[in-house]
Amino acid sequence: MALRHAVLAALLDGELSGYQLAKAFDVGVANFWYAQPQQLYAELTRLEKEGLVAGREVVQESRPNKRLFHVTDAGLAELETFTAASAKPAVVRDDLLVKVQAAERVDTDALVAQLTERAQVARAKIDLFGTLLRRLRGDRTEEDFLRHGDRIGPYLTCLRGVAFEQENHDWCVRTVAILEERRQAHVRP
Repeated sequence: MALRHAVLAALLDGELSGYQLAKAFDVGVANFWYAQPQQLYAELTRLEKEGLVAGREVVQESRPNKRLFHVTDAGLAELETFTAASAKPAVVRDDLLVKVQAAERVDTDALVAQLTERAQVARAKIDLFGTLLRRLRGDRTEEDFLRHGDRIGPYLTCLRGVAFEQENHDWCVRTVAILEERRQAHVRP
């Protein structure tokens, strides 16, 4: 997948400025695709040159003017082609896993601290996704929203983000407990 497809998908909900797109990525899209704001601005420029998005300038009195972007018919066709192609399996590349792989030969205190921090970050993301899910479905139950909601794609990807972060959290907590238990077992006479 290229960044272009993630940007096009993020713009399906309506017009967004580059700033709003960056915020949308930070909250919802980041659970499956990370991009820095400058990458998003550069991608919007490319997509506009290719006719996959269109931008319009909005004049503001008390602030600098801004550009709002939306997906064009050509952009929708690009997303359709992308969606029809087979998806490549995800690959995990995580430096914390490399550190855990070396657990018997490294400073366990530092490793436990990093695992604890990762668990806290995962918990914060779970809470953030929970807020986003509630906002997306409004006063509907999840079952009703999933059956009858207008646009469920962001909701489904957010559910995946919750599951991913919950697994990260649980794994980190369990790994810390195992390392601590092993350390205690080696300290006893």
